[in-house]
Amino acid sequence: MRIIAGQARGRRLAAPDTTGTRPATDRVREAVFSSLGPLVDDARVADLYAGSGSFGLEALSRGARSAVFVEKGRKAVEALRSNLAAVGLGGEIVVADVRSWLESSDATFDLVFIDPPWDMPTEQLDRDLALLDARLAPGATVVLSRRHGDREPSAPKTWESAAAKRYGDTRIFRYEKVSR
Repeated sequence: MRIIAGQARGRRLAAPDTTGTRPATDRVREAVFSSLGPLVDDARVADLYAGSGSFGLEALSRGARSAVFVEKGRKAVEALRSNLAAVGLGGEIVVADVRSWLESSDATFDLVFIDPPWDMPTEQLDRDLALLDARLAPGATVVLSRRHGDREPSAPKTWESAAAKRYGDTRIFRYEKVSR
């Protein structure tokens, strides 16, 4: 696993030494970032269920203004700290449950990556998405990774589906926050 493009291109990333974390493949990240294009430039990014931090680090490498990585798994946080230090582009690590953090944070984001554990019930993810809505800037983009075959989450009414693509056993959903 590596950074694909930008300032830190080619830098290798450590993966958490655990069966509970499944880092996004280079192929999936490359496709996601190709579809995002200039939306990454100067974006305030959140990487939720960050694991190794590959989505947020790729965004920083490609010109994002800032990134917050939210992860609660001990081994994942160790890999994340190692990756942030190795890449050297900054970023803030929040060691917390995503739901608790969403309930207490007052930060606003332009681009959010959500890569929850595949065994997370869709209903739980729906609740997280509802909380996330208040943290999004107008026009923000949300990229959500799920196992192919899982039910698509229920996005808040202020979100519009922009794309849904399958990459092997991974489905990527992209949403944009719109005013209604």
